[in-house]
Amino acid sequence: MYEQEGINPYHEGDKTQQVEQMFDNIAPTYDKLNHRLSWNIDRGWRRKAIRQLEPYAPQQILDIATGTGDFAILAAQMLKPQRLVGTDISEGMMAVGRRKALEAGLQETIVFEHEDCMHLSYADQSFDAVTAAFGIRNFADLDRGLHEMCRVLRPGGHLSVVELTTPVAFPMKQLFWLYSHLVLPTYGRLISKDRKAYSYLTQTIEAFPQGEQMVTILRRAGFSEATFRRLTFGICTMYFATK
Repeated sequence: MYEQEGINPYHEGDKTQQVEQMFDNIAPTYDKLNHRLSWNIDRGWRRKAIRQLEPYAPQQILDIATGTGDFAILAAQMLKPQRLVGTDISEGMMAVGRRKALEAGLQETIVFEHEDCMHLSYADQSFDAVTAAFGIRNFADLDRGLHEMCRVLRPGGHLSVVELTTPVAFPMKQLFWLYSHLVLPTYGRLISKDRKAYSYLTQTIEAFPQGEQMVTILRRAGFSEATFRRLTFGICTMYFATK
C-alpha cells in the first residue's frame, strides 16, 4: 500500500466514494481554481504530455480521470484521433467536460463515460494510447489502476501521464511547501467552499510516489521502457511508458 492510498478527503471509509463526492462538490469552480493556482502553467504541462504521443498517431485513446476534459479536448485537437474516451468517477466533473467538448465542436470525437479505473469495463487491448493528467494520485489502489490501464492498451501502445509532484531541490522545495500548505488550501477553500478538498490534494501530492520510484511501479504494472521528466523545477512530472 502506498501512502497516498490511505489519505481520504473527508473521513475514514471508502476512498473512491469520497473522491467522487469531493470532485462533484468542486466541479463548478474546478477549472477556474486549477488554472489560477498554477498560473496557467498546467496548460503547457498537458501540451507536453500530448506531444509525447504525436509520433505514434494513436487513433483510439482512453483518458483516465478525465475530470472536466481539459486533457481530452486538447488531445483531440492535437492528435486528431478517431475516438477519444474520457472516463471519470465524478459525473459532476464530466458534465462540465461534455459542455466544453460541445463548445469545441468535438462531440463526435470525445465521449465521456462513468468508469472506476480499478474495474474498467473495456476489453483487453482496446486502445492505442492511455493518458492521465493529475488524477492517478487519487487512485484507491495505484497498482491495480495502472494494471488496468496496461490491460486495455494494445501491444506497442503508449501511456502518457502528467502528475503534480514535490520539488526536490532548494529553494523550490521550500517555496513549494509554503505555497501548497498556505496559499493553495486557503484560496481553494474560499473559492470552492469545500474546506477539505484542497488540503487533501496537497497531502496526496506529497505522499505520491515520484521519479524513479514511479518508473519502477509502472514497470511492475506491465509497462516497459518507462521514463520520467521533471517539469517546472519538479512541480510536475511527466511519465511515458510502452506496453
